[in-house]
Amino acid sequence: MFCPRCGKAEQVPETYCRQCGIFLPDLSKRSKRERPPEEHLKANTVLSLLTIVASFTLAILLYAFLGFRSSTHPLIYVTASLLLAIGGWHIQTFIRTQQLKKQWKRRAPLTEVEAALPETQGEFKSRSTAKLLDQTDFADMIPPSVTENTTKHLTERSQPKIS
Repeated sequence: MFCPRCGKAEQVPETYCRQCGIFLPDLSKRSKRERPPEEHLKANTVLSLLTIVASFTLAILLYAFLGFRSSTHPLIYVTASLLLAIGGWHIQTFIRTQQLKKQWKRRAPLTEVEAALPETQGEFKSRSTAKLLDQTDFADMIPPSVTENTTKHLTERSQPKIS
């Protein structure tokens, strides 16, 4: 590895340059691990449930302790309504996440090798084409070039000498 600042060769990654002292990260390693989609679905479910509980609890507390009095500021009602709307939005998000989990469980699991093959990817599924085309008949074929097979009747003495 070469130092990007001073150009010193034969450096060890994940250490400091022996000449200029800059840290040399190992660029061949991934910085973050890739998370599977199932983990994202679990996180979305938990966060949606927490948001639903928090927003409805806060809205109820606002209405119970500050609302329905003549001295209550109108912003309290707006805030509580906004919290109810947020809770409603996250209810539908939670329902959609559950539907997505069901669909995810139904799909056929592919190995990494199968997933990388073009045949397993939607529009590139292979089909047997042996029955779709007739066998080619080369007897009636027209030559692809005008000059093809035009010199077969020439003899050696009629051909020009190249020197």
